[in-house]
Amino acid sequence: MQNQDHPFLRPLWRRIALVAICLGWAGLEFFGGSPTWAMIALAFAGYGAWQYLYLYKPSQEGPSQEGPSQEGETPADTRTRD
Repeated sequence: MQNQDHPFLRPLWRRIALVAICLGWAGLEFFGGSPTWAMIALAFAGYGAWQYLYLYKPSQEGPSQEGPSQEGETPADTRTRD
């Protein structure tokens, strides 16, 4: 759950599905009579919602148009000289 930049997590529906699966697992455990495992699954769902829905910032694909064109260059280095 630490690698938020993984390509698998880019679509919103996948992040929602991960949280929903954890919530479903918690419900299954509660109805199955195992409250300890249900609380663990709820903790996973809460952590997943926090990381993948609240804090998630999609990474930009490709180089940005405003930023430096090469690694280590500053915007001043990319200007043409007259």
